[in-house]
Amino acid sequence: MSEATVTLGESGGTTPDMGIDEVGARAAGIVQNVEAVIAGKREAVTASLTVLLAEGHLLIEDVPGVGKTMLAKALARSVDCTVSRIQFTPDLLPSDVTGVSVFDQANRRFEYKQGPVFANIVIGDEINRASPKTQSALLECMEERQVTADGTTYRLEQPFTVIATQNPVEMEGTYPLPEAQRDRFMARISMGYPASADELAMLAMRETGSPLEKLESVVTIAELRGMIEAVQRVFTSQPVKEYAVELARATRADRQLRLGASPRATLQLVRAAKAHAAMHGRDFVLPDDVDALAVPVLAHRLVPTSRAVGSHDRDSGPLIDAIVRRIVGETPVPVGSARRN
Repeated sequence: MSEATVTLGESGGTTPDMGIDEVGARAAGIVQNVEAVIAGKREAVTASLTVLLAEGHLLIEDVPGVGKTMLAKALARSVDCTVSRIQFTPDLLPSDVTGVSVFDQANRRFEYKQGPVFANIVIGDEINRASPKTQSALLECMEERQVTADGTTYRLEQPFTVIATQNPVEMEGTYPLPEAQRDRFMARISMGYPASADELAMLAMRETGSPLEKLESVVTIAELRGMIEAVQRVFTSQPVKEYAVELARATRADRQLRLGASPRATLQLVRAAKAHAAMHGRDFVLPDDVDALAVPVLAHRLVPTSRAVGSHDRDSGPLIDAIVRRIVGETPVPVGSARRN
């Protein structure tokens, strides 16, 4: 039996034709807007916007209380689009995420009720608290931008981005994300503890309330689509593509890793590099763009050997991050021009 396909209508008006300079200016406005809530975390804010413009999904992994969910909310509020939040819990069902067919007594037929995944930006709070069965409900959504239920495929409105948070320290009552799920996240970032000055500024900002309540959108959904289309037009030269491929292949052959980067990782590394270039006002990708995103895009997909884990000095930082940085340092940088001929 063939599946029916339902395409949901997109809202937001006509997509504007946007130049690279305008993309950079609007991206800077979004970053500034988010920083009104998240102070002193420019790198994390920029990385999250890079993923959004590259049409990827973001995993924010860090200890409790450092602003993971706040960052996701601030980014979502900066864009005038549909936003939903899913609080992942052990008793959450797949249908609570994607939707469920409900029998309509009046019409004597089943009607599909959309779940919270039908939004432009979906915030998944503490995703590792849900069971593997519920986590797997996101696999089709994140990769194919669609939901299949009762023989019907429902297309998700574009753009579609999942921003998930998880706590890597607390293990009781959690279900670690399987490799297939982690590989669907374009990037993983950590917030880290704030500097003393930033923590003092936070106390001053929140004496009378949360700055998130006053945050307003700075771009429309149509403008966001225009920015995404401009990112897609960013030129990537053959030498830069070969450089990204060599980085991924190096992870597969590295003696400290038992699982290297997938071909999906290579594709998403180039897409993220295009967004990074556009945010910096360039219509072409440099090897520096690839280098800047190698750790957030590749590290969470890699699995170290037990021997590498046993010999790692924890004071030197996360093992996987160190391995990726070493691979980047050992991989020859292309000499060919990155510009469009």
